[in-house]
Amino acid sequence: MASPAPASLKDAVGSLDRDGFVGLLSNLIGETAHLQNDPPTYRPQEERVAQHVVDVLRPVSVDTGGGPLLVRKISYAEGRSNVIVEYPGTVPGRVVSFVGMHMDVVPANASEWDFDPFSLTFDSEDKDKLRGRGTTDCLGHVALVAQLMQRLGEVKPPLKHSVIAVFIANEENSSVTGIGVDGLVKDGLLDKLKTGPLFWIDTADKQPCIGTGGMIPWHLKATGKLFHSGLAHKAINAMEMNMEALKVIQKRFYTDFPPHEKEKVYKFATPSTMKPTKWSYPGGGLNQIPGECTISGDVRLTPFYSTSHVMEKLKEYVEDINERLETILDTCGPVSKYILPDENLRGRLEITFDGDVMNGVACNLESRGYHALCKATKEIVGHVEPYSITGSLPLIRELQDEGFDVQTAGYGLLKTYHAKNEYCLFSDMAQGFQVFLSIISQLEEEA
Repeated sequence: MASPAPASLKDAVGSLDRDGFVGLLSNLIGETAHLQNDPPTYRPQEERVAQHVVDVLRPVSVDTGGGPLLVRKISYAEGRSNVIVEYPGTVPGRVVSFVGMHMDVVPANASEWDFDPFSLTFDSEDKDKLRGRGTTDCLGHVALVAQLMQRLGEVKPPLKHSVIAVFIANEENSSVTGIGVDGLVKDGLLDKLKTGPLFWIDTADKQPCIGTGGMIPWHLKATGKLFHSGLAHKAINAMEMNMEALKVIQKRFYTDFPPHEKEKVYKFATPSTMKPTKWSYPGGGLNQIPGECTISGDVRLTPFYSTSHVMEKLKEYVEDINERLETILDTCGPVSKYILPDENLRGRLEITFDGDVMNGVACNLESRGYHALCKATKEIVGHVEPYSITGSLPLIRELQDEGFDVQTAGYGLLKTYHAKNEYCLFSDMAQGFQVFLSIISQLEEEA
């Protein structure tokens, strides 16, 4: 049987059912106290969400005989499930996938919110607004794609392409590995997705996100000599040394990694940046010059530069400063110094990096997936304005490096991402539903 025209598929499947979507999302948000991901304080149990998804889809699955969906749960750690759902197409090798809808959330401090973050609530003046932790990132997308797969299972449209959805564990923290999409890729469970476009559904604002930044968390430690503040000539002030060193390091970073010409093509909001975000020291009295302190921060790197190269350069900068403290660093007053020759003491700097370094992504702007996403967005949303940010999405660069055609989109609100008082709009999610149907329809026309 010939594939239906795009309009026929959309007519057959219809629009996003509010009752079904809100009902499922309410169940998911009700689990969020157990989905917060910030170990060791919070260890999520994504199985709670996975089971809700499976319960919605089983009635139209081969497991019950009620439909064609193939539904599979995969766990690499107790209570931490992933779910792969397939609506089988008729032509082997033709596939479109929706991936990245993660079932964990960032923590929420209920005392700081204007409403309960751990239950789905509605704005009394705006019924379009659905409130709660995870509505935008990313349980709203879990419910959205689950509804898509449910409708395909109910309607059973004849499609050449298999439509596959992958709901994942452990996106919000990278200190534990191998239990989310990285484990699925390692075990080859996503290999069949390489033959078609893969849409990572975990961004926001209804537009194609075509570029993300890499991220390097860094810690710059200065060691000097602690002493009485009234005898400053006998101290090496670790705070002063670290401040002056960071100024030198930042200047060199921006010289070596300036705005890249491709950033304009990808519409990045900012170029690569290196900046401090946190300051710490062992403590002491106001009359003590500190002998140790650490400045921490991150590098946000556009994908046209290598994170490993940046890390090597940062190490080079620090070693050069250590070797030439007296000539490179400015001092802060007539007795400020970083070397005490009479005591054979030199201040010293050390830079270290956390293990959760992430690489940025530049999506393929020539791929079928990108063109289908842009056309669908313009058709449904009314305009298409691809954008890039140096915010970081874990895991997708690794998928790209493995040979997947990764495109990214999302239908929550960027302004509420990881924020208190998080919410999404049902109308935005409803448009996302239609975008997905348009993408599938376009690919069917090409088949």
